[in-house]
Amino acid sequence: MFGFKKRRREKIRKSSIAPEWVEKIKKNVPIYSRLSQSDKEELQGHVLVFLAEKNFEGCGGLELTDEIKVTIAAQACILLLHRKTDYYPGLYSILVYPGAFLARGYVQLTPGFHVATEQIHLGESWKHGSLILSWDDVLANASDIHDGHNVVLHEFAHQLDSEDGASNGAPPLPRRSMYVAWARILGRDFLRLRREAEQGLPTVLDQYGATNPAEFFAVATECFFEKPLQLQAKHPELYENLKLYFQQDPARFAPEGEEAG
Repeated sequence: MFGFKKRRREKIRKSSIAPEWVEKIKKNVPIYSRLSQSDKEELQGHVLVFLAEKNFEGCGGLELTDEIKVTIAAQACILLLHRKTDYYPGLYSILVYPGAFLARGYVQLTPGFHVATEQIHLGESWKHGSLILSWDDVLANASDIHDGHNVVLHEFAHQLDSEDGASNGAPPLPRRSMYVAWARILGRDFLRLRREAEQGLPTVLDQYGATNPAEFFAVATECFFEKPLQLQAKHPELYENLKLYFQQDPARFAPEGEEAG
């Protein structure tokens, strides 16, 4: 079974991507322009596999187009470059709304007493099955690759985090020896972000990352790809750990003139 899946994916990756799809990626995903030619070709192959295996659904009246699917797939697959991947194995459907959507949840007021809530979300990732995105925010976030905000990178980082069954800020790492440093460095910088947020200090990392370790990893992933020089300057060990995990070095290809501090 696994041999068949591997051969099928290899065949898909070697097929030609539609030229109009590449144009949509160039237009909507500026980070694509930073990649080397070999990385672009690898990404195109991943996009083809991703689109062949994942189901997209338009919600709230949104009519799905190839542009929507390719734009989301390209950003999701940036996280897969240079690494062995099973293409987000717990994910089957990507639900896309035209804009921000209401998500229902529960807040604990006292032990054993919860109240229902509704909050406006730009994206939401479930451990098993589905991921939800706002198309307006997918486009807006992707178009500015310096603001540190990217809803697709954020939600798909949650998918990576939960591949071992737990959303705790520690995705499955390629080597056992990495776990001790990962826990020490991400745990330390998470507490640092929490302190800075409580004190109202400016931070490179989005302060939403102070919510919990899972959100910290997702926020750090956004920052790693969108503000690499700043992250490297302010959180050098965190940057190095993410570089080892993603097998990429975005700071190396950051445009000249991008601020590091």
